[in-house]
Amino acid sequence: MPGPGRVLLAAPRGFCAGVDRAVETVELALTRFGAPVYVRRQIVHNASVVRDLTGRGAVFVDEIAQVPDGATVILSAHGVAPSVKRAGAARGLRVIDAVCPLVAKVHQEVRRFAAAGYEILLIGHEGHEEVVGTTGHAPHRVRLVDSVAAAETVTVERPRRTVWVSQTTLAVDETLAVVAVLRRRFPELADPPSDDICYASQNRQDAVKRIAPRCPLVLVVGSDNSSNSRRLVEVALTAGARSAHLVEDAGSVRPQWLRGLSTVGLTSGASAPEPLVRGVLAMLAGHGFTEVENVVTAREDLVFAVPSVLRPPASAGDATRPAGGNFGSTGEP
Repeated sequence: MPGPGRVLLAAPRGFCAGVDRAVETVELALTRFGAPVYVRRQIVHNASVVRDLTGRGAVFVDEIAQVPDGATVILSAHGVAPSVKRAGAARGLRVIDAVCPLVAKVHQEVRRFAAAGYEILLIGHEGHEEVVGTTGHAPHRVRLVDSVAAAETVTVERPRRTVWVSQTTLAVDETLAVVAVLRRRFPELADPPSDDICYASQNRQDAVKRIAPRCPLVLVVGSDNSSNSRRLVEVALTAGARSAHLVEDAGSVRPQWLRGLSTVGLTSGASAPEPLVRGVLAMLAGHGFTEVENVVTAREDLVFAVPSVLRPPASAGDATRPAGGNFGSTGEP
């Protein structure tokens, strides 16, 4: 490499407001009620976050049935079916719902369309926790469409009373491709009242599209089970990067990926803590990539209030903090 290498550091990246709210919910519950606090599934899809909260006294379980009677249980940011909440209430558990408000909006749409007699085509990835939770709000009305191929074959009984909604963490282009097929087959397909793709997913994808044509390699910091992080890898490749890799942390970056390169792109998924990004930056600096160019495509200042049970009675407004919290930043670096 003839001179110092350069890192194009995308922004926004990292924690979104919904993830920050969910993590803060666990932190405040531990402070308010003491350890252990139980969490159904991963609060957000990031191994580092789960390890940190486990060290503070959070206990992660797969199902409500694993939570001891009378304990506090927090439901993850991805949302759950109403049956999960009912199961917790029936056990006398203190149930705190940390669902992202943007996911909750999709749940509300599904319930409303189902009550109006619509068939609902849910664009999303089979088995993803958000999809499972959303489906549970109208299981007899929702049909999953997980690809363009599925859109070509799905059937509906009432094309004039059919609507599409989507998982919030999908790639925008991927979703639009599926919708295009559905609309060709069902011209009277109704749209959701607003875009279901999360603003943070859109912003992070837009930032990657900006840097990808300028660098042969894009690194995306995030866990393998993070849908929005995996989409960023796909977006980078589609936008012009020759290669793109999802990395858990600096230790996951292979030095051979860097050989012969002068520029590397770097971003992180909406559930990845900023310290992991800083670790990758330090690793890259150790391999000669010492110049960092911040590429900012949007600024984020949205904050979601934590669940009411965790807000101080006299000053509820103090219960929130700027998106990014103790783990990382979602907007400008």
